[in-house]
Amino acid sequence: MIQQVEQPINNPTFAWMKGSIFRIVGFGFGSGLIRKAPGTWGTLMGWVLWLLISLVMTNDILQAVLIFAGFALGIYVCQRVANDMGIMDHGGIVWDEIIAFWLVLFVMSPLSLVWQLGAFIIFRFFDIVKPWPISFFDERFKNGFGVMWDDIVAAVYTLFVIAVLVRVIGV
Repeated sequence: MIQQVEQPINNPTFAWMKGSIFRIVGFGFGSGLIRKAPGTWGTLMGWVLWLLISLVMTNDILQAVLIFAGFALGIYVCQRVANDMGIMDHGGIVWDEIIAFWLVLFVMSPLSLVWQLGAFIIFRFFDIVKPWPISFFDERFKNGFGVMWDDIVAAVYTLFVIAVLVRVIGV
């Protein structure tokens, strides 16, 4: 449930974001503050972070645990930041894109950067267009879980399209 704040925060600033570790995480370490296409910037931040993470964390089980933990943390973080803002699923909250794209990259590994770029474009398409059932979850679950879950469904759609392309085109 969203707490009532005196005035909803529609245009968060860097100063506002750095006032809480939850805001920093929720806003993708600042990537969600970019006003033009924050979800795209958040997904790009997720891609960069994943490339760094996969260099130091090479164990698949640990990577899977990190994604699961990031999802669980995201439920809390997205709800908490929404409460701080007085707005559910503000476009600047991009932790959901980050974790969902980590899932895509984890499952796709070890496909090339070109395939990853394709996945980036496909994921952004599904996250923006929100075909059913993504739109169903986006419209009905107005809480931290809903913020996270619709992006996970977009990730699953992305992985399906990539799997079909790999079978048709080959690698």
